[in-house]
Amino acid sequence: MKKPGWKKMLALLSALCLLTGAAAADTLNASGTVEPGETVTIFAPIGGKVGSVKVEKGMKVEAGEILAEMKTEKVYAPADGKITGIFVRPGDDAEEAVNSYGAVMYLEGSTLYTVSASTGKAYSSVETTLVHVGETVYLQCRKAKTRTGVGVITAVDGSSYTVQVTEGSFIVGDSVYIYRDGTYATETRIGGGSVSRVSPVAVSAAGAVVSVAVQDGDQVRKGDLLMETLEGSWDAYEMTGTRILAETDGVVAEVSVAQGDTVSKGGAMIKIYPISGMRVEAVIAADDLKELQIGDTVQLELAADESRQYTGTISRISALAEEGTEEISYRVYIDFTPDEYISFGMSMEITAEPEQKTETETAGEADRTEETQEPAETEQKESTGGKTRQRPGDRGTAPEGEKPAETAVENGVSE
Repeated sequence: MKKPGWKKMLALLSALCLLTGAAAADTLNASGTVEPGETVTIFAPIGGKVGSVKVEKGMKVEAGEILAEMKTEKVYAPADGKITGIFVRPGDDAEEAVNSYGAVMYLEGSTLYTVSASTGKAYSSVETTLVHVGETVYLQCRKAKTRTGVGVITAVDGSSYTVQVTEGSFIVGDSVYIYRDGTYATETRIGGGSVSRVSPVAVSAAGAVVSVAVQDGDQVRKGDLLMETLEGSWDAYEMTGTRILAETDGVVAEVSVAQGDTVSKGGAMIKIYPISGMRVEAVIAADDLKELQIGDTVQLELAADESRQYTGTISRISALAEEGTEEISYRVYIDFTPDEYISFGMSMEITAEPEQKTETETAGEADRTEETQEPAETEQKESTGGKTRQRPGDRGTAPEGEKPAETAVENGVSE
């Protein structure tokens, strides 16, 4: 059986040393902290007053959760009546509607007619020439006596006064007599006047329309809510509501507003650290970073609970050394997938195993070692004319047809 040559054995021994050295390499152990990888800032979509703030610094929030609400300005019905026109919708600028249509909406009161009257046609007596604000009166059309109604004196100016018609149906322009008695007796007549149409009440507002509480044709009572507005205007007139919502799951990092504060459109209100941006940061000495590079996998263990273990990936290594450390150190950033047990600021133990060579890689290195030795042997043969010198005591085999060479000692003579 052919025994392996000394050079082959040397190559295998060298490869074994490489493998043993790799296995003996030190395992990197370090400590890090869970830190935010990014910050999401919530900006005010419109200017106005803050009605309420629902969160505080350090609170966990979910995407879509209400963080704050803006305070709206409410517009109420100035009188009883019917809505006869609405010229805005949520997102519109109320002032633009007022400039274009004279109002954001109109309210047609329950009183449709008014009479401009005087005591000039009153019955000739002291009592009939003195009228009083708030007095109930009775009206009768001079030409069509069947058109009658009831009214209230709302204003007096010398011999002139105004009657608001509360009951009855007339035609604009009707000439009517006014009486203190529903019998329309001549001696109770206190004057006469002309019927006019009462103009609808114009409802005004300012700012962006948040919501409209009524529809065209609705009957309302005085004091009913008609609409709500906010200061400023919305982007592209798209109403997003008065609620400020969280855009992502995370932890509130900063609250810049309080109830009652006035904010400008685009002003920062709340900052959030997204859960998805969690990462581990560690400061590691330069000597310990020799075997680490971006993309390497490391093992993470929650310092407070050793049973919580995670796999991380080195995503970045700072190119600037940390200040205030005794030895040159660099900050390493490790991405991982957190769960409900992880919070910002928690300590993590980091373990990074050195890369181990496989048996295939080791065998390959042995082959490469042997290959590097073969040229040396060839060079030795070439230097002796293609013959291999024998060492003392070695016996070689003579070529076919030739006698073995004898040493000078054995023959007693020298060549």
